[in-house]
Amino acid sequence: MNKLYLSLSLFRFGYHLLQVDIRSGYNPVENGIIHFNISNPTVEKGFKILWFPANNAYFCPTQNQSNYLIQNMKKTIYYFAGVLFFAFGLNACNNATNPHQKSTPALTPDTTVHYPQEKHLANVKQLTFGGANAEAYFSFNDKMIVFQATNKAWGSHCDQIYYFHLADGNMKDTIPTLLSNGLGRTTCSYFLPGDTTILYASTRAGGDACPPVPKKRSDGKYVWPVYEDFDIYVANLKGEIIDTLIKSPGYDAEATVSPQGDKIVFTSDRSGDLELYTCDIDGSNVHQVTHQLGYDGGAFFSPDGKMLVFRSSRPKTPEAIKTYKDLLKQHLVMPTKMEIYTCNVDGSNLKQVTHLGKANWAPFFTPDGKHIIFSSNYAGTRGFDFNLYMVDLDGTGLERITYDNTFDAFPMFSFDGKKLIFSSSRNNRNQHGINLFIADWKP
Repeated sequence: MNKLYLSLSLFRFGYHLLQVDIRSGYNPVENGIIHFNISNPTVEKGFKILWFPANNAYFCPTQNQSNYLIQNMKKTIYYFAGVLFFAFGLNACNNATNPHQKSTPALTPDTTVHYPQEKHLANVKQLTFGGANAEAYFSFNDKMIVFQATNKAWGSHCDQIYYFHLADGNMKDTIPTLLSNGLGRTTCSYFLPGDTTILYASTRAGGDACPPVPKKRSDGKYVWPVYEDFDIYVANLKGEIIDTLIKSPGYDAEATVSPQGDKIVFTSDRSGDLELYTCDIDGSNVHQVTHQLGYDGGAFFSPDGKMLVFRSSRPKTPEAIKTYKDLLKQHLVMPTKMEIYTCNVDGSNLKQVTHLGKANWAPFFTPDGKHIIFSSNYAGTRGFDFNLYMVDLDGTGLERITYDNTFDAFPMFSFDGKKLIFSSSRNNRNQHGINLFIADWKP
């Protein structure tokens, strides 16, 4: 009997399209590849469709079901591509797709907010209910958050900056305050000391419209843009620009603020490579922190302000180095491999913390400064299933924190250490999107 052969060819963040062929002589499961029986004699050999199985379950399509999959093929592809771009394109700072979608009538809705294995979390609450929401960071007094979102219902067609008072509950029926005026694409917002101003990066200097996303590559590999129009601005809570804090030819973004309120760390390509820099809170005394080839970014300070944690892709082979340099000339990067690093604020004592392979990113120090929480797909089987993990500063004691089967990332602790906020695709009820969740933290 001919069998429907499905090849899951995933490419870490991006992935090759799922390919299905009719072949013979295969076992139901062989070498980790799932094979599906098909009894429809009208399907010709070599016929291909695009399909993603929910929870890797066995699925035996009938003719009607096959037609249904074909009709919904484009919607599925566009959805996966959109979420991938959001998760990494918008995340210049820390710079996921979702199988919980309406692919078959038999699919069980995802309604989980808190998984029982998540012992470090309590009282998990959902804050947003649609769109793509990420990089939510607390104000110094822990009463507000600032974050970026793409949500057509809110009028944002590419990433814009919003802030929200946590005392207001959630944003299910409330639109948060827009701070970025809907101009250009924005990323990486953070409260400044005093909680009356925020900084964020924007491409507004290059035009009011959302900048174009990279075209699909002929080799199928995923890239994200590092827009050369990104500069770092300061705005008040009415959205009025007060200052252009950091500006140079090329990319300036990914800024975060020390808990001590005296320093800012950011990523820039002003040296010809994507390196970390620090400056004083007013933008003066710029100091280059990292110096090795590769994309260093998504940096955060330790609670005492003495160390930095960040994620980096460090190409080593001649081929990897050439690819990295060629892409950077086009203002692109390929986030295929990233590991977590730490160093002192001046760049000394640089250490690689993780050696997990795949994508390890979005790091943040725990409130005691002794551990790092981060997002990783190292244990995933599909390339885009990310969860939060915690590790000691020396790379030992790796512990899984979250258990959603698609996407958990962008963790940040409140300044008092009692809360954790993060982005997740959980509780999507078969809908698309990445939402914000807040939980009590149990060390």
